[in-house]
Amino acid sequence: MSIDRRHLLKSIAGAGLFSLTAPLLPAEEQVARATRGMPAPRIQDISVIETEPAGVRLTVVKITTDQDGLYGYGCATFTQRADLVKPAVEKYLKPFLLNKTTDRVEDIWQSCYDSSYWKNGPVLNNALSGIDQALWDIKGRQAGMPVYQLVGGKCREAVDAYAHASGNEFQEVVENAKQYLAQGFRNVRVQVGIPGMAGYGSSHSGAVPLKALHDKPLFEPAYDMRRSLKLLEISRKELGEEVGLLHDMHERLTPNEAVLFCKEAEQYKMFFLEDPLSPEDLGYFQQIRQNCATPIAMGELFNSPHEWQPLIEGRLIDYIRVHVSQAGGFSPARKIAILAEQYGVKTAWHGPGDVSPVGHMANVTLDIACYNFGIQEYSPFNERTQAIFHGCPEMKDGYLWVNEKPGWGIEIDEKEAAKSPFTPGQNNLNGGWGEIRLRDGTVIKQ
Repeated sequence: MSIDRRHLLKSIAGAGLFSLTAPLLPAEEQVARATRGMPAPRIQDISVIETEPAGVRLTVVKITTDQDGLYGYGCATFTQRADLVKPAVEKYLKPFLLNKTTDRVEDIWQSCYDSSYWKNGPVLNNALSGIDQALWDIKGRQAGMPVYQLVGGKCREAVDAYAHASGNEFQEVVENAKQYLAQGFRNVRVQVGIPGMAGYGSSHSGAVPLKALHDKPLFEPAYDMRRSLKLLEISRKELGEEVGLLHDMHERLTPNEAVLFCKEAEQYKMFFLEDPLSPEDLGYFQQIRQNCATPIAMGELFNSPHEWQPLIEGRLIDYIRVHVSQAGGFSPARKIAILAEQYGVKTAWHGPGDVSPVGHMANVTLDIACYNFGIQEYSPFNERTQAIFHGCPEMKDGYLWVNEKPGWGIEIDEKEAAKSPFTPGQNNLNGGWGEIRLRDGTVIKQ
C-alpha cells in the first residue's frame, strides 16, 4: 500500500520527531542570507599612496568603496617616471571610475584600457595595474579568501625563488652565493663588476682599462662578455652542479654578440639567461634557438602583447619575465601565464626592489596558482618597508610563502607611509636611469 508523503510528515511531526530539524533552521537562514546577494560595492574614492621607504619610490592605488571598511590596494610603481602615475590615476582614471561597481573587474580593465585610445604605454599601464590589483583585493576581502583562491587555488605549497649574488671580483660573487645557499636558496643569479666600467648588477672601482672620449660611465660589450663567461665558469665549478645558476645580460650586447654569448654559456647548464636582447631585437631570438639550448628568460621591459606573444607562440623563450604592473596588472598577467602554458613556457615574473609589497604579493599569487610557474625573483623587504606594508610575502628556506589572509593580505599604514615621502629630484634625474656610453661616446641600451 502506497504511503501519502503529507500524511507521513504529519505522523512524524505528531510523534515529535520533526522537532529534531528545528536546530537546523537558523543555519539554513544564515546560508540563505549569505547567498541572497548583497548590492555590489561601488567605487566611492580612488587615492594614490606615494612612499619611499628604502630609497626606491613606490606607488600604490587605494580604492575605497561605499561599503564601510571595504577597500583594496594595487601596485602602480613605475620608479623611473614615478611622478606621472599619480596624475594618470587621479585626473583620468578616477573620474572615469567613480560610482562604478567593483565586481566587473574585467570590464573595468578593458574600458580603462580603451579610454586612452593609444594603448600599452608604461605610465597608463601602471596606473591601470593599480586599479586592477585593488579590485582583486576588494573581491578577495568580500569573499573572505586570498586572491589565489579566486583563480583556482594552489598548484604548489610555496614558491621557489632565486637571490642576487654580486661582487667586484669573482670570488666575492661566489662567497655571496654560498651565503644564500646556506640560507636555503637553491638558485642564485650571479653578476660581477668590470674594472673601470659600469657593469650591470655590480660595480667595480678598478682602473679604467680604456681611454674614453667622454666623461660618462663607460661600457664595452667585449669586456663584459669575457668577464661574465668567466664568472659562469667559476661559479659552476665552485658552487656545484645542483645549483640553479642565473645571469642577467640586461640587453647590453649587440644581437650577434648575444647569440654568441648564449651559445658559449650553454656548457654551464644554467637555469636561465635573462634578457639577452632588447625588445627592439626580438627577431634574433630565432638565431639563439637555432644555435643552442641555453634556457632563455625575457620580458621585464615588455608593455605590449605584441612583444611577448610572438616569443611565446614561437617557443623562442623558456621563461616569460614580464613586470606585472608594466603589463597592466594581475588580470593581463594571468592571461599571459595561461597563454604561455599552452606553449610550454614557464613564468618568472620580474621581482626587483622597485615593486611594492602589494606587487610582490600579486607575483606570488600568480606563482602559487599557475601550473606553469618556473621561478620567482626575490628582493628582501627592509624593516622600514615592513613598518609601512604589513603582511609582506614571507621568505623561508629559499621559498616565498603567500599570505593566507583575504585579498592580498596586506594592510598599509598610511601614516607611516607619509613619513617616507618621495625625494624630489631623486639622483638628480627624478628616478630615471642615467646614460652609459661606449668608449667613442655612443649611448647604449641598458
